[in-house]
Amino acid sequence: MLSQESRNQIDRETAKYPAEQKQSAVMAALAIMQAERGWLSTETIGDVAAYLGMAPVAVYEVASFYNMYDLAPVGKYKITVCTNLPCALSGGVHAADYLKQKLGVDFNETTTDGKFTLKEGECMGACGDAPVMLVNNVRMCSFMQPGQIDRLLEECT
Repeated sequence: MLSQESRNQIDRETAKYPAEQKQSAVMAALAIMQAERGWLSTETIGDVAAYLGMAPVAVYEVASFYNMYDLAPVGKYKITVCTNLPCALSGGVHAADYLKQKLGVDFNETTTDGKFTLKEGECMGACGDAPVMLVNNVRMCSFMQPGQIDRLLEECT
């Protein structure tokens, strides 16, 4: 079930579109639900689908396509490392390897304390700032060398 607060937020998003096209707010609805619940379970995806009048598989297709949506629980801090070609050529792979070693996890894994989840991401639109990382889908971190990565991890306490 969607909470009243999430229904209100989704209604504000659907109001931006003609009534017969309320499914256009699916990305916003998924973001709202993920913010509320921490991740998007099959049940949550079904709730969004029902609320927007869509087939659950259509909502799942959106949720599974974009890496900002989490289809499984994640740590308190989700760090997404861009490994697309420009970042890879500018140290993105090395930054990812450093994080893997430092956290003791691989991509799509969460530290045993539940604090960090490491994800591999595609282009974040900041190729000139490579290597680039995104924290919890909202904080872009640029020029991430080992020293900067250490500071970032210290901040996430």
